[in-house]
Amino acid sequence: MDLGHVGIHVRDFDAMLGFYQRVFGFIISDIKRGSDRSIAFLTSQPEIHHQFVLASGRQDGDSSRVINQIAFRVDGLAELKRIGAALRTEPVDEVAIITHGTSWSIYFRDPEGNRMEAFVDTPWYIDQPFRAPIDLEQTEAELRAQTEALCRAQPGFLNIGDYQHALAARFTLASAA
Repeated sequence: MDLGHVGIHVRDFDAMLGFYQRVFGFIISDIKRGSDRSIAFLTSQPEIHHQFVLASGRQDGDSSRVINQIAFRVDGLAELKRIGAALRTEPVDEVAIITHGTSWSIYFRDPEGNRMEAFVDTPWYIDQPFRAPIDLEQTEAELRAQTEALCRAQPGFLNIGDYQHALAARFTLASAA
Protein backbone atom coordinates (compact mmCIF):
# COMPACT_ATOMS: atom_id res chain seq x y z
CA MET A 1 0.00 0.00 0.00
CA ASP A 2 1.12 3.56 -0.61
CA LEU A 3 -0.35 7.01 -0.26
CA GLY A 4 -2.27 7.45 -3.49
CA HIS A 5 -3.33 11.08 -3.38
CA VAL A 6 -4.59 13.85 -1.17
CA GLY A 7 -7.45 16.17 -1.97
CA ILE A 8 -8.06 19.57 -0.40
CA HIS A 9 -10.98 21.97 -0.36
CA VAL A 10 -10.12 25.47 -1.59
CA ARG A 11 -11.80 28.86 -1.43
CA ASP A 12 -10.48 30.32 -4.72
CA PHE A 13 -10.38 27.41 -7.14
CA ASP A 14 -8.67 29.18 -10.06
CA ALA A 15 -6.05 30.91 -7.90
CA MET A 16 -5.13 27.65 -6.14
CA LEU A 17 -5.08 25.73 -9.43
CA GLY A 18 -2.64 28.26 -10.90
CA PHE A 19 -0.51 28.23 -7.76
CA TYR A 20 -0.01 24.45 -7.77
CA GLN A 21 0.68 24.42 -11.51
CA ARG A 22 3.26 27.22 -11.27
CA VAL A 23 5.02 26.14 -8.08
CA PHE A 24 5.01 22.34 -8.44
CA GLY A 25 4.60 22.03 -12.22
CA PHE A 26 1.45 19.91 -11.96
CA ILE A 27 -0.41 19.11 -15.18
CA ILE A 28 -4.21 18.93 -15.17
CA SER A 29 -5.18 15.36 -15.97
CA ASP A 30 -8.93 16.06 -15.68
CA ILE A 31 -11.02 19.03 -14.63
CA LYS A 32 -14.71 19.75 -14.23
CA ARG A 33 -16.00 23.22 -13.57
CA GLY A 34 -19.48 23.75 -12.21
CA SER A 35 -21.53 26.44 -10.57
CA ASP A 36 -21.87 24.40 -7.36
CA ARG A 37 -18.60 22.44 -7.43
CA SER A 38 -15.36 22.41 -9.37
CA ILE A 39 -12.72 19.71 -9.16
CA ALA A 40 -9.25 19.37 -10.70
CA PHE A 41 -7.09 16.24 -10.81
CA LEU A 42 -3.36 17.09 -10.92
CA THR A 43 -0.30 14.98 -11.63
CA SER A 44 3.44 15.32 -12.11
CA GLN A 45 3.85 11.87 -13.70
CA PRO A 46 2.07 10.61 -16.83
CA GLU A 47 1.72 7.11 -15.40
CA ILE A 48 -0.29 8.41 -12.41
CA HIS A 49 -3.70 9.93 -13.20
CA HIS A 50 -3.66 12.15 -10.12
CA GLN A 51 -1.51 12.77 -7.09
CA PHE A 52 -3.31 15.84 -5.83
CA VAL A 53 -6.94 16.99 -6.07
CA LEU A 54 -8.37 20.49 -5.65
CA ALA A 55 -12.09 20.77 -4.90
CA SER A 56 -14.04 23.98 -4.49
CA GLY A 57 -16.30 24.41 -1.50
CA ARG A 58 -14.19 25.68 1.37
CA GLN A 59 -15.96 28.65 2.92
CA ASP A 60 -14.27 31.83 4.17
CA GLY A 61 -13.42 31.50 7.84
CA ASP A 62 -13.72 27.69 7.75
CA SER A 63 -10.42 26.26 8.94
CA SER A 64 -11.88 22.86 9.86
CA ARG A 65 -12.74 21.59 6.38
CA VAL A 66 -9.44 21.63 4.53
CA ILE A 67 -8.77 17.98 3.70
CA ASN A 68 -11.20 16.58 1.13
CA GLN A 69 -9.86 13.02 1.43
CA ILE A 70 -6.82 10.87 2.02
CA ALA A 71 -6.48 7.97 -0.40
CA PHE A 72 -4.44 4.80 -0.14
CA ARG A 73 -3.55 2.77 -3.23
CA VAL A 74 -3.65 -0.91 -2.25
CA ASP A 75 -1.96 -3.90 -3.81
CA GLY A 76 -4.85 -5.44 -5.76
CA LEU A 77 -8.52 -6.35 -5.79
CA ALA A 78 -8.02 -9.07 -3.17
CA GLU A 79 -6.69 -6.47 -0.72
CA LEU A 80 -9.51 -4.05 -1.58
CA LYS A 81 -12.03 -6.83 -0.90
CA ARG A 82 -10.30 -7.58 2.43
CA ILE A 83 -10.56 -3.92 3.43
CA GLY A 84 -14.23 -3.89 2.46
CA ALA A 85 -14.89 -6.91 4.67
CA ALA A 86 -12.94 -5.37 7.57
CA LEU A 87 -14.92 -2.13 7.33
CA ARG A 88 -18.17 -4.05 7.93
CA THR A 89 -17.02 -4.65 11.53
CA GLU A 90 -15.75 -1.11 12.19
CA PRO A 91 -17.59 2.00 13.43
CA VAL A 92 -17.43 3.84 10.10
CA ASP A 93 -19.99 5.90 8.18
CA GLU A 94 -20.72 6.81 4.58
CA VAL A 95 -19.27 3.67 3.02
CA ALA A 96 -19.45 3.84 -0.78
CA ILE A 97 -18.07 1.06 -2.99
CA ILE A 98 -17.65 2.42 -6.50
CA THR A 99 -15.66 2.51 -9.68
CA HIS A 100 -14.29 5.68 -11.23
CA GLY A 101 -13.51 3.63 -14.33
CA THR A 102 -9.86 4.40 -13.67
CA SER A 103 -10.04 2.69 -10.28
CA TRP A 104 -12.12 0.52 -7.97
CA SER A 105 -12.64 2.40 -4.70
CA ILE A 106 -14.07 2.22 -1.23
CA TYR A 107 -14.85 5.59 0.35
CA PHE A 108 -15.69 5.89 4.02
CA ARG A 109 -15.48 8.15 7.05
CA ASP A 110 -13.08 6.92 9.70
CA PRO A 111 -14.26 6.82 13.35
CA GLU A 112 -13.45 10.55 13.74
CA GLY A 113 -15.17 11.56 10.51
CA ASN A 114 -12.16 11.94 8.19
CA ARG A 115 -12.94 11.03 4.56
CA MET A 116 -10.78 8.11 3.42
CA GLU A 117 -10.42 6.11 0.23
CA ALA A 118 -8.82 2.73 -0.49
CA PHE A 119 -8.41 2.05 -4.21
CA VAL A 120 -6.89 -0.10 -6.94
CA ASP A 121 -6.13 1.25 -10.41
CA THR A 122 -7.81 -0.33 -13.43
CA PRO A 123 -6.21 -0.74 -16.86
CA TRP A 124 -8.63 1.81 -18.38
CA TYR A 125 -9.11 5.56 -18.57
CA ILE A 126 -12.36 7.51 -18.94
CA ASP A 127 -13.05 11.22 -18.48
CA GLN A 128 -13.20 12.21 -14.82
CA PRO A 129 -14.97 12.74 -12.53
CA PHE A 130 -17.07 9.59 -12.87
CA ARG A 131 -18.54 7.19 -10.34
CA ALA A 132 -20.77 4.14 -10.46
CA PRO A 133 -21.56 1.56 -7.77
CA ILE A 134 -19.87 -1.85 -7.91
CA ASP A 135 -20.31 -5.13 -6.08
CA LEU A 136 -17.06 -6.38 -4.54
CA GLU A 137 -18.73 -9.73 -3.86
CA GLN A 138 -18.30 -10.57 -7.56
CA THR A 139 -15.31 -12.58 -8.68
CA GLU A 140 -12.35 -10.53 -9.91
CA ALA A 141 -13.04 -11.71 -13.48
CA GLU A 142 -16.68 -10.60 -13.27
CA LEU A 143 -15.72 -7.24 -11.78
CA ARG A 144 -13.10 -6.63 -14.48
CA ALA A 145 -15.50 -7.55 -17.29
CA GLN A 146 -18.30 -5.40 -15.88
CA THR A 147 -15.99 -2.41 -15.37
CA GLU A 148 -14.44 -2.69 -18.81
CA ALA A 149 -17.89 -2.76 -20.44
CA LEU A 150 -18.94 0.27 -18.39
CA CYS A 151 -15.75 2.13 -19.35
CA ARG A 152 -16.07 1.38 -23.06
CA ALA A 153 -19.47 3.12 -22.99
CA GLN A 154 -18.07 6.34 -21.43
CA PRO A 155 -16.54 9.46 -23.01
CA GLY A 156 -12.78 9.46 -23.36
CA PHE A 157 -12.32 5.68 -23.09
CA LEU A 158 -8.71 4.60 -23.61
CA ASN A 159 -6.50 1.79 -22.43
CA ILE A 160 -4.37 3.23 -19.64
CA GLY A 161 -1.13 2.95 -21.66
CA ASP A 162 -2.60 5.06 -24.48
CA TYR A 163 -3.85 7.62 -21.96
CA GLN A 164 -0.44 7.79 -20.25
CA HIS A 165 1.27 8.29 -23.62
CA ALA A 166 -1.07 11.22 -24.43
CA LEU A 167 -0.53 12.70 -20.96
CA ALA A 168 3.26 12.43 -21.36
CA ALA A 169 2.97 14.52 -24.53
CA ARG A 170 1.23 17.22 -22.49
CA PHE A 171 4.24 17.29 -20.13
CA THR A 172 6.50 17.83 -23.14
CA LEU A 173 4.32 20.72 -24.33
CA ALA A 174 4.22 22.25 -20.85
CA SER A 175 8.02 22.14 -20.45
CA ALA A 176 8.50 23.72 -23.89
CA ALA A 177 6.23 26.65 -23.01
